[in-house]
Amino acid sequence: MVLSRFWLVIFISSIAFVVIGLFSGNSYSIDYVLNGKKDEPILIAEKYLNEVPVFIKDSLEKAPENTIVINTVTSDPDTTYVYKNKTVKIFSDVQKSDGLLPTCKSTLVDLILPLIAYLAFFCGLMELLIISGASGKLAKVLSPVFVKVFPSIPKNHPSISYMTLNFAANFLGLDSAATPFGLKAMESLQEINPEKDRASDAQIMFMCLHASGLTLIATSIIGYRAAAGATNPADVMLPCIITSLIGTIAAFLIVGAKQKINFKSASLLAVLMALIAGIIGLLMYVNQLDLIGKNYFTSNLSALILVGIIAFTLIFSFRKEKKFTEANTTVFEAFVTGANNGIKTGVTIFPYVLGMLVAISLFRNSGLFEIISNWIAFIFSNMGVSKEITDALPVALLRPFSSAGSRGFLIDSMNTFGADSLTGRLSSIFQCSAESTFYVIAVYFGSVNIKNTRYALGTMLLVDVICVITAIFVASWFFQ
Repeated sequence: MVLSRFWLVIFISSIAFVVIGLFSGNSYSIDYVLNGKKDEPILIAEKYLNEVPVFIKDSLEKAPENTIVINTVTSDPDTTYVYKNKTVKIFSDVQKSDGLLPTCKSTLVDLILPLIAYLAFFCGLMELLIISGASGKLAKVLSPVFVKVFPSIPKNHPSISYMTLNFAANFLGLDSAATPFGLKAMESLQEINPEKDRASDAQIMFMCLHASGLTLIATSIIGYRAAAGATNPADVMLPCIITSLIGTIAAFLIVGAKQKINFKSASLLAVLMALIAGIIGLLMYVNQLDLIGKNYFTSNLSALILVGIIAFTLIFSFRKEKKFTEANTTVFEAFVTGANNGIKTGVTIFPYVLGMLVAISLFRNSGLFEIISNWIAFIFSNMGVSKEITDALPVALLRPFSSAGSRGFLIDSMNTFGADSLTGRLSSIFQCSAESTFYVIAVYFGSVNIKNTRYALGTMLLVDVICVITAIFVASWFFQ
């Protein structure tokens, strides 16, 4: 219900803002909201040739293709004049994201089709894990800890192994593997959910822990910083880990308190301390490597673990081939069956993802997001927050809505203020230490047709706020 209302508010308010802008004269055309492409110039006026200044008229008549670009103030966007069909079209600024119709296309072609391919492959592997008995063995080993965090899950339930694989893939930055494992976990949890259209306690806990975004090293962030000329592109690695770890702990404590989980459990505390110690130890090792060493270690570690999971699944299935025979199938046929189930899951989540992404596209292109962002920055600046911090806030504000959009703000902030500035570094931490909350909600709950997400969205947004506040303190501590 909360997600539905939020979606409606974004959609309706964005449409209203666009229409008001057109009739008030603030916008010349709203076609870009429907058909425009990201980074394309926006049409702001159209005049006859004799209505433009003389020097522009002369330049247009002499220019190749009757097009000129003028920038009278360096800080302002370029203004482009195009003389065609007896009129001069004037363009300025650039579009923030694809329009509504291109977003519909890109959601299918660039997002859902690749996701379906990943789902097909990894769901095929997971079918092998199920029939071979490997998932049951993993669940049996981890049950003593997981039943403390997820009290409603029976011991040795298959969802335990799927959640473990999802958390491991997320931690290693293996997004293409994390999503299929996570969706399989949601399906498995749905099997024991007594109210099929209402999120269970276990599903909410899993979603909030998943969305906290704990990742060892975000290689993409390091790559963006290196491209922007950072002196040490990996210097935000430790702040990112600290911020996302605090976000994960906050998510666990908030949801745990709501679900009355026993935090005093000795086994739970032991595992938590061991996990933190392991992360710190790994960080200490990685931190003493140079940039090339870090890139080499992290990329190979992630790749080796993924290859290892695939190899283990196939070898274990080969050794347990008798179980496949008993199930009236073969290893390959079981893989195909699992892959087909993955394709069905991808088709199921498509409408949920489409609805969310077109709403976000309209929200960004309407200009409403920029107004809200500027208001929040103004409030923060009046509270005494430094400009270096407020300049990074657009990344934090857009991150729950769109990873691609916030990434654009990140790159822009590094280009404008410098990759080694507090703004550039803080923007990197914001991008690294959170998930695209609304996308995650749409994909994971949509995959099992849950309509009532209960307090999941509110908790995930609260964790996002905690990560933003933590990132500001951590960045200020490390880099000021």
